[in-house]
Amino acid sequence: MDAPTPDTLLSIALGIGLAAAVGLRIFLPLLVASVAAATGQLELSPAFAWLASTPAIVMLAVATVLEILAYYVPGVDNLLDAIATPATVVAGAVVAAAVMTDLPPIVKWTTAVIAGGGVAGLTQGVTALLRAKSTAMTGGLGNSAVATGELGGAIVLAVLAIAAPVIAAGLVVLIIWLAVRVARRLLRAR
Repeated sequence: MDAPTPDTLLSIALGIGLAAAVGLRIFLPLLVASVAAATGQLELSPAFAWLASTPAIVMLAVATVLEILAYYVPGVDNLLDAIATPATVVAGAVVAAAVMTDLPPIVKWTTAVIAGGGVAGLTQGVTALLRAKSTAMTGGLGNSAVATGELGGAIVLAVLAIAAPVIAAGLVVLIIWLAVRVARRLLRAR
């Protein structure tokens, strides 16, 4: 097997960055990727060309707005975390596969599922723990601060993944390291 090219490594870094952003908000990184692809800023795998279509952008924009608003409703935010956790793993794998171009299908999907789905699931799991802790400590009143942080993180990470994939991948490594530390503390506090 040939050594991976720099473009291949960049597409993997891009996929991992977008997948991590999916762990914070499912639809927003997909919307960012769709708009970037529609404007020629992002190349998608041929099987995911539909993501750059106007109907996909409209659907993702509506879903993004609804998701953002729902996370500011106490009680609904915790319910969304329960629903979003498995969906995040799937969405992380899909967005990673969508941007991993020039890879054989077996390599693309293995990388997308393990790296993309894994990073998205880990990010979502830690934010769900953080929201549960916030709910327990503040009766849900502090959850809007958590939701705002997640939203800001999703925007920054999604845009950074497209503009500077290597930096985004480095940020993801830092986030994973911090997430593991936070998760350990939250679990110890129980």
